[in-house]
Amino acid sequence: MKLAIIAMSILGINIAYVSIFTMRLILVIKGRRGAASLFAMIEVFIYLAGLQLVLKNLSSPIHMAAYCIGFGLGVYLGSRIEERLALGYSVVQVIADTVHTSLPDKLRQHGYGVTVWTGEGRHGKRLVMQVLVKRSNEKKLLKRIEGEAPKAFVISHEPRYFRGGFWAKLLE
Repeated sequence: MKLAIIAMSILGINIAYVSIFTMRLILVIKGRRGAASLFAMIEVFIYLAGLQLVLKNLSSPIHMAAYCIGFGLGVYLGSRIEERLALGYSVVQVIADTVHTSLPDKLRQHGYGVTVWTGEGRHGKRLVMQVLVKRSNEKKLLKRIEGEAPKAFVISHEPRYFRGGFWAKLLE
């Protein structure tokens, strides 16, 4: 019984520790230093508590397995939490299969800022659109694009920095 309680404690502590570690890392990458610092303090406290428990029980393969499983589950859980929080912004670039599309106007009617220019593809002219969107709204935007322009080529990436333009007016 004691063996199982210790193993479950190690598992739980490691899930919590690694989830917080993952979130802290993501916050640092996104430039949220204050929140990352707070997460770091909590993370280290949990880590030290878990390390103490593991070091006292190193002779048991069950405890070591609990540590490893907890680590893996913590990475998974931390990444799922970040995905749900959807911090930051995405830039979605849309390349329509024709220049004759009403997609930019339809996206603007739904409140998106859309920059448009003409590009040259393998089979002729293409309309290229760029949309900056909160990550929490990205899936909704992608569904809208799929519904209006199912053959469009779509690329999404996270910007490190932006200023001015459509977003500057919204944030004032």
